[in-house]
Amino acid sequence: MPTITRIETTEFEFPIEDMGYSGHGFDPVYEPGTTSWRKLFAFEVHTDVGITGEYVGANSPGAAQINMFADYLIGKNPLKRERHWSEIKRALRKYDRMGIGPIDIALWDFAGKYYDAPIHELLGTYRERLPAYASTYAGDDAGGLDSPEAYADFAEDCLEMGYGGFKIHVWADELRSVDRMVETVHAVGERVGDEMDLMLDPACHLETWGDTLEVGKACDEQDFYWYEDPYKDAGLSQHGHGKLMEKIDTPILQTEHVRGLEPHVDFIANGATDFVRADPEYDAGITGAMKIANAAEGFGLDVELHAPGPAQRQCLAAIRNANYYELALVHPDVDNPIPPVYKGDYDDHLETIDEDGTVPVPDGPGLGVEYDWEFIEDNATGSVHVYE
Repeated sequence: MPTITRIETTEFEFPIEDMGYSGHGFDPVYEPGTTSWRKLFAFEVHTDVGITGEYVGANSPGAAQINMFADYLIGKNPLKRERHWSEIKRALRKYDRMGIGPIDIALWDFAGKYYDAPIHELLGTYRERLPAYASTYAGDDAGGLDSPEAYADFAEDCLEMGYGGFKIHVWADELRSVDRMVETVHAVGERVGDEMDLMLDPACHLETWGDTLEVGKACDEQDFYWYEDPYKDAGLSQHGHGKLMEKIDTPILQTEHVRGLEPHVDFIANGATDFVRADPEYDAGITGAMKIANAAEGFGLDVELHAPGPAQRQCLAAIRNANYYELALVHPDVDNPIPPVYKGDYDDHLETIDEDGTVPVPDGPGLGVEYDWEFIEDNATGSVHVYE
């Protein structure tokens, strides 16, 4: 049987032109003439059979957690993912467990390469093309998504491209966000609401539950598909969102900001969300995301995966109870802030959909993508960790 011999993590950075951050410093926005730098990590799980499991993504807190369990994996069988997942989950019980995701995905990539099959075939293929929705940048004041009308124009452009859904992220300025958010909901709804599924994601910006209710009623009037993470409970309050569900008709999408299987199930069982959110990077890997999807299916609910990426595509290909692939973040004037690390034709930019509004599932072994390791190494920050 194969054995893990070495694990490597490499931090790298890449520029994003014409992108800055909102006045609060956390939301990426269109800012002409500004160059921002984004840092990510590349993970390699080496084995004694000459096959390496790979994944690129994650943030610094997640990467830091790998220090706590990487040594445990050295000498272990990389195919025993469920066993490793369970043991590491316990080891990180005092933390958010985001370190599990990147390594679990890399182990799935290894398995696909070992068996010469894409991950979705190992999971059980349901479909091989995924309907996508356009998920926007936050609003700006720089001539991009700077008004309700600009959002409506962009939604109309996305409709013409073939997108079946359009999700709005709006301005981060709380002093103006409620009125402009309501105006944007109506502008987009009146322009394309009869032809697209529309979603609103305030990204936890709304100050109060009362503001959240006001915006939710606007979503009702425009028959929005879902209303996601609206207010500054930070997406955590089962009680608050359960009460919101009593007052509005628009379905709520929650659980992006709770980690792991059990908190997701608690949200569902306590009637605090309609759609369930999961992320293979955030929720303890492909193993964790599929557990959440299966749990949601058992409750008769749909799971919607967060963000784009090859791991998300592999999971969605094996999930029946899901509606869309999130193409994020998109904007009429600035590129999606994704790393340029893919060789071949894999792409997650605005134009990647076909005329039917779908994206393909990579059909190569493992994640089905080939990473550009020369780019990663050329842009490495010098933070490299090796465990062996």
